[in-house]
Amino acid sequence: MAPYQETTQIQTLPLPLAVTPRGVAATELRPWGSFTVLEEGRGYKIKRIEVKPGHRLSLQMHHHRSEHWIVVSGTARVVCGETEVLLSNNQSTYVPQCTTHRLENPGVIPLVLIEVQNGEYLGEDDIIRFQDDYARTENKNR
Repeated sequence: MAPYQETTQIQTLPLPLAVTPRGVAATELRPWGSFTVLEEGRGYKIKRIEVKPGHRLSLQMHHHRSEHWIVVSGTARVVCGETEVLLSNNQSTYVPQCTTHRLENPGVIPLVLIEVQNGEYLGEDDIIRFQDDYARTENKNR
C-alpha cells in the first residue's frame, strides 16, 4: 500500500505586467569585480555582486534608491555614512537613499553578496562618485 500523501492546489492570479518580475542574469564586468542582475521589477532590482580580494567600489551615493546587502561568502568592509563595519557570511546591512557608502573586500577570497535595491529609479547612472580607485568620472557607470 502506498503512503497517503496530501496535496494542496494553490490558485494564483496573474500579476499585471508592470509588477511581474523579470529574470535578467546579465553580468557586467568592473575593475573591482562584477555584478549580475538576477531579477528586476517595478521598484526593485536584485544583483549578485562579486568583489575581488583587495578591491573596493567607489565612495558613492544614490539619489533615487536604497540598498540592502547580504554577504554570501567572504568578508565585506562597509562604509555607510560615518559608520564602518566588517560583515561576514549571512550578515547584512542597509544603505539608505542619499547616504554615502562604499563596499570593500579586505579578504583573500572573493566577496560575494546579494544586493536588493529599492526605489523609483534604479538605473546605473544614479551613482554620484566622491572617490574612485579606478579614475571613473562622476555619474559614469564604468
